Amino acid sequence: MRHLLTLLIAIPALAPLGLWLVPRRLVRAQQAYALVVSVLVFGISLLLLKQSPLDAHGFLARFNERADWVPSAGIAYSVGVDGISIFLVLLTTLLTPIAILSSVQAVTDRVREYLASFLLLEAAMLGAFVALDMFLFFLFWEAMLVPMFVIIGVWGGPRRVYAAVKFFLFTMVGSALMLVAILYLAWQHAVVHGFWSFDYFALRDLLLPYRTEMLLFAAFTLSFAIKVPMFPLHTWLPDAHVEAPTAGSVILAAILLKMGTYGFLRFSMGLFPYASFRAGPTIAVLAVVGILYGALVAWKQTDVKKLVAYSSVSHLGFVMLGLAAAEPRAMAGAILQMINHGISTGALFLLVGVIYERRHTRRMEEFGGLASVMPMYAALFLVVTLSSIGLPGTNGFVGEFYVLLGSFQSEVLPRAHWLVMAAALGVVLGAVYMLGMYLKVFFGPVRNPKNEGLRDVTAREILCFAPLVLLIFVIGLLPGWLTRRMESSVRMACAEYVERVIEMDDLRRAGGLDETQSRRLRTGRLSEAIEAGQQIGLIEGEDSGGPAPTPAPAAPPKPIVNIDKISQGLRPVGVPGAGPPSPTPSPTNAGGAP
Repeated sequence: MRHLLTLLIAIPALAPLGLWLVPRRLVRAQQAYALVVSVLVFGISLLLLKQSPLDAHGFLARFNERADWVPSAGIAYSVGVDGISIFLVLLTTLLTPIAILSSVQAVTDRVREYLASFLLLEAAMLGAFVALDMFLFFLFWEAMLVPMFVIIGVWGGPRRVYAAVKFFLFTMVGSALMLVAILYLAWQHAVVHGFWSFDYFALRDLLLPYRTEMLLFAAFTLSFAIKVPMFPLHTWLPDAHVEAPTAGSVILAAILLKMGTYGFLRFSMGLFPYASFRAGPTIAVLAVVGILYGALVAWKQTDVKKLVAYSSVSHLGFVMLGLAAAEPRAMAGAILQMINHGISTGALFLLVGVIYERRHTRRMEEFGGLASVMPMYAALFLVVTLSSIGLPGTNGFVGEFYVLLGSFQSEVLPRAHWLVMAAALGVVLGAVYMLGMYLKVFFGPVRNPKNEGLRDVTAREILCFAPLVLLIFVIGLLPGWLTRRMESSVRMACAEYVERVIEMDDLRRAGGLDETQSRRLRTGRLSEAIEAGQQIGLIEGEDSGGPAPTPAPAAPPKPIVNIDKISQGLRPVGVPGAGPPSPTPSPTNAGGAP
């Protein structure tokens, strides 16, 4: 049990070795082997749902693992899971066997390499979701690129090489900047403490000058925004989705895109809370623009797969809006929407793949009247469509409602009600393009003779859809089962976020930080920083008889943080260290925890 996370990563990482023991001509044996391995990983991952106490950082204490890897460089093998990442891990282990099963008939060439790519991709995705060492996270982050690049470039459509290279280059640009930022953080830790460290929690405690923090935040966020993808960095996504094989599109939309939203929540907001607070309104505006832009462009598509691809740009805008709001309900809704989007959009790509295997086209004008020819397929498509547009009773409604409710009450976003109104318009547009597509494809007469003899869904295809359809209704009707398990971690993340924002704003009003000041001012809690600031004259002490050697500015900047409101809106109740809202802190009394 202690090494459960390592087991989840190691099994799919080592399993491709077994594929080479199976003769190449035994294709069915290779497929069965990969399917059994992926189902085994899913079964093991269900053990994560077992109740476990939380540690001081909000992670499940039972499953934390840490071991020195390269001690001289401060690199360790450190993994853990909390209420934020646990369901993303489960989503990954669930969709991988579904994707493998869905491609049994679709992929018949170089099957061994195809299955090995999927297993390696699963291992890298799981590693990225649980890594708590920044070097380890970056290693898994980059490892995801290779198998997905191969899946798109080898088994994709006619323009597969172009789409694969574009996907790779976009992601590499952001990754290079993030690597530089990670190295800078580790170096700053060495400057302060005398040794390098890539530990997430150690780097989170660094207090950096405002401009430095903003630059590092921009480097991390650009990498994650490309992966989401956020407007206007989304142009690689439609090409990658259209050219990728069906199973590749499922994993790309359902899991890989969540790496961007998860990374923004865990690392951009976790490591640089003050910068993310200042950039929150900009992120929210770009998210809303992405919601509307993605919906409008999807509305004009004639290719069903490209329509679903642009719908991902719109739906993930809700996730980024909820994260930018930095309000517990909005953040819980954003996490829930990550899961919901993976289920609904993954099912949509599977459904598009079913009709593509039969007709080898995805053009809407080629279809019409399919409901009379393939009634079971039409019923499944209708359920998933209603889930995608957020019909009450389905999973899509719950996530979007939480995001809009929390964002409306956010104290971080100025004019939040206008942003929520614009985002709600995206919900309406989502219904327009999804129902319009369903009307064109499934209703009316059968205009094309090629559609008259189409076979309805098979038992294998129903087996792929069954767990996803079940989850659509389970999450839609019983969302508390998920939200209760993520509540403590979300509230603790919000508490840490608010504490650091208040600390940095207080230091900014006291004179700020710059690169030439004491090392103690760049790390630790605020009380230590204030004490050091008093010693060097940056901050005037309460009992000093006169002005400090370095006088404070004549007109200190006004606080950008409305402490009373943000404390009431963000600061959790019932979390260790939490209490009633504190008065506005001053440079000499702001050292307490929230």
